[in-house]
Amino acid sequence: MTLRTLLPPTSALLAVLVLTPAPARAQGPAAAGSDPTPAAAPAAAPRPATVYHGRAGDLEVTVPRAVADFDIDGVLDEAAWNDAALLTGFSQYEPVDGTAAVDSTEVRVVYDDYAIYFAVRAFEPHGGLVATLADRDRIDGNDHVQIILDTFNDRRRALVFSANALGIQSDGTLADGAQIDLSPDFIYESRGRVTDDGYEIEIRLPFKSIRYQQSPTQIWGIQIVRKVMHSGHTQTWTAAERGAPSFLGQSGTLVGLEGLRRGLVLDMNPVMTARSDGAPRPEPGRGWRYDNDTPEFGGTLRWGVTPNASLSATVNPDFSQVEADVGQVIYDPRQAVSFPEKRPFFLEASENFEVPNSLIYTRRMVQPDAAAKLSGKMGGFNVGLLSAVDGPPDAAPGDDSPVFNLVRLRHDVGPQSNLGVVYTDWIRGSDYNRVMGVDTRLLLGERWVLSGQLASSFSRFGGESTPWRPLFDLNLSRTGRDRGFTFLLEGRHPEFVTRSGFVARTGIAHANLSPRWSWYPENSVFEAISFSPQLDGTWTWDRFLDATFPDDIKVNSSTNLRLRGGWGVTLYHWSESFRYPEYLYTDYFVERRNDAGEPTDTVPYVGTDRLTNLGLMMAVNTPQWNRFSGRVQLIGGQDDNFDEWSSAWILYSTVEANWRPTDQIRVNGRFLEQRVHRKTDGSLVRLRTIPRIKLEYQVSRPVFVRFVGQYDGLKVDDLRDDSRTGDPILIRTADGFRRALATERGGFRMDWLFSYQPNPGTVFFAGYGSSLDGDELWRPSELTRTSDGFFLKVSYLFRM
Repeated sequence: MTLRTLLPPTSALLAVLVLTPAPARAQGPAAAGSDPTPAAAPAAAPRPATVYHGRAGDLEVTVPRAVADFDIDGVLDEAAWNDAALLTGFSQYEPVDGTAAVDSTEVRVVYDDYAIYFAVRAFEPHGGLVATLADRDRIDGNDHVQIILDTFNDRRRALVFSANALGIQSDGTLADGAQIDLSPDFIYESRGRVTDDGYEIEIRLPFKSIRYQQSPTQIWGIQIVRKVMHSGHTQTWTAAERGAPSFLGQSGTLVGLEGLRRGLVLDMNPVMTARSDGAPRPEPGRGWRYDNDTPEFGGTLRWGVTPNASLSATVNPDFSQVEADVGQVIYDPRQAVSFPEKRPFFLEASENFEVPNSLIYTRRMVQPDAAAKLSGKMGGFNVGLLSAVDGPPDAAPGDDSPVFNLVRLRHDVGPQSNLGVVYTDWIRGSDYNRVMGVDTRLLLGERWVLSGQLASSFSRFGGESTPWRPLFDLNLSRTGRDRGFTFLLEGRHPEFVTRSGFVARTGIAHANLSPRWSWYPENSVFEAISFSPQLDGTWTWDRFLDATFPDDIKVNSSTNLRLRGGWGVTLYHWSESFRYPEYLYTDYFVERRNDAGEPTDTVPYVGTDRLTNLGLMMAVNTPQWNRFSGRVQLIGGQDDNFDEWSSAWILYSTVEANWRPTDQIRVNGRFLEQRVHRKTDGSLVRLRTIPRIKLEYQVSRPVFVRFVGQYDGLKVDDLRDDSRTGDPILIRTADGFRRALATERGGFRMDWLFSYQPNPGTVFFAGYGSSLDGDELWRPSELTRTSDGFFLKVSYLFRM
């Protein structure tokens, strides 16, 4: 099958490229792809009679019902805005709270039977407005406004709907005490435009797109956040304190919402994917071979059973992996690394499956054949139920398919506390892995927060059972504007296993004490300064139970400086002592030699009992300028050489830059390098280099073209017993012993993507990816193509 056979018929393709589902009109500038140059502002709309001033404490907003229609075009000229409630009186929140915002913002809100409407007028007299025709969820470097709606008014979780000055959207969920999760996508309308004195945005949020209380009269929590790029400031409608234990607990409320109508909430999202993977033929000189897989069909069905709960099912969900995961440098080989979920089915309502210590990690489901889930809030319970049948690509014919069953329940306790339970069940034939746990987050008084979790795994693999393998986690923190502290104690049994979650490291216990002091100088180049020393200890499980001295001891400190104009500087100092991790070197042996250099014996490797480390990290973040932003991080000092378990000089560097030469072109460059030199003679033992570049051209709001190129190079020297004898290291294998000789490699991965996505669920992706590998570092001419492939995805969202 050729690439042509992978494409749909011409008429179908044109339909995909032209049609946009009726419920979701295209967002963005008034004319997609038009030049977003400043336009003259219309005459100011009459100020509504009811004004809610955040700094004055007018935080209970009675939302009027609209009596006229809206045209969501980014121009606030509709008569219906005249009667809307007006939210103003914003305060500065970051980096310094407790003062009036220097930028004026007005937000109008009104609703009708089927939607709630917001109009934003953001004044920007300082200039330097950053507004680009970005892709969805890529407006963090733009001036934008976030509307945070706590539709259950529980002050624990909220929905976030954002738009920049051109109406480009970014959305997600916010759990109290966490960062915004941009993974979930919602369907809503937004338009914006740049004016002579700032920008204006109109937003229509259909009730069909969200979940809320099942009651005739609604009370919602609301917070409005404005991000100002020229100063790096964050501003909020309510006068929120950064040191408070709850951000959502400082929100205002929307009252008077009655008679909300959603209609039938039924989404059908069929999807077709096709691949054509290429590789060299095994016979020399026979050229290239492509395996053209039969196009796969799948789809998702979502039914809004009630306003506060939905039921979803999927068959053969696609992975949506249109580019390689970002390369990661491993700082500690004892820690595993995770990658984010990208599949739409698992991202929808993902906030209902959040568990401390990631005991639910849906990327464990490698290639599910089918899955179903129920999620929502029912009678004070947040509910998440998910079942899936997996079909991993390495399964042999006749093998049993893994079955996942995940249950997550969380109940509200008191004003802003909760109690949760989790149960995960992985079954494959007669093998199983089950994890049960309870967790809580308790707000104690005005400043104290206690979080805890207790879980256990119960497993059987190959007929051998391992019951009651515990995990525990306790976190006590005292929050405050000028000072605070956090105490953490956690542990995981060596045989704790979770086939449905992700735990970076087991078999340890860990404790950390971190006080914090903050200062906010006036009339200074610094806007905010914080200093936090840390006392940290890590034990292997048995040593923790025996109450012995920690294996790893750390006395570190972190200093964060926020400068005027948006500059940020972080300084981190470490002073550490690490005990020899024997389990990492069970297959290490030492080849003993005589004076003539001839091998005389092979003995087990015994590493130096303890290594000491001392070093400094410095990171500098630039302001978010109109066309450029960047970040530089340098880590240097004495640290562990894990390849040989000896002290080493390290230099880790990260440089990242974002350049927007036009409003439609984005360039992101990232360079990571990890250097480890032996302290004994200064020789290089490990070099890891990962440069990455991403180029995007946003043709119009729904269409962009992207190129991602990533090089990954590694060079490791011959290994030796560097801290003791200097003799060569041998690695035990199934066939005997092999000398740990020098290795070197280089690889380049490039991905091209054409994307048409008028709204979440309706997409057309066409991509090409290719991998090139070589046996030497930084020898591009030596790279040879080892694999490539074409990728096609077509899906359409039908909203009933």
